[in-house]
Amino acid sequence: MKKLILTLAFLVSAGVFVSCEKSNAASKIKDENVAKAVERDNEIKKGAPVISFDKEEYNFGKVAEGDVVETTFTLTNTGKSNLVITNAKATCGCTVPTWPKEPIAPGETGEIAVKFNTAGKPNKQSKTVTLYTNTARGLETVKITGMVTPKSAQ
Repeated sequence: MKKLILTLAFLVSAGVFVSCEKSNAASKIKDENVAKAVERDNEIKKGAPVISFDKEEYNFGKVAEGDVVETTFTLTNTGKSNLVITNAKATCGCTVPTWPKEPIAPGETGEIAVKFNTAGKPNKQSKTVTLYTNTARGLETVKITGMVTPKSAQ
C-alpha cells in the first residue's frame, strides 16, 4: 500500500513540475486566428441579424393525394450583421426545403423554397421547417398546412 501511495505521489509531483515548464504562450498564437477573432467580435458588436418573413405560414388549401405542392417564403435580414442559415430541416421527409447558402447582408432578401409531396399523406397536414441561423434565437420556423384529399375519395 505504501508503494502505491509513494508511486502516486511521485507521479502527481512529476506532473506538476512538467506542466509548470516556463514557455512563451504568445509564441503559440497564430496571427490568422487573431484576425478572425477580431472580425467575429466586430460582427457581434453590430448586433445579431434579424429575420422578417413575408409569411410564416402557407396554407396550400385542398389538393389531391399524390400532388407536389410548392411555395416560397421570402425573408429579409432586418438586423445589422450578415444572416447565415446553416441548415434547414423539415418535420417529415416528404417536405424538402431549399435555402440560401451564402450570407444575407442587412437589408437584403433571400428565399426559402419548400416542396411537399402529398403521396401517402392523406387528410389534414401540417409541416414545419426549422432554419438553423445565427439570429439571437438561433432557430426560426416556417410552416405549411392544408388538406390532402385521399385517393379513395377522389
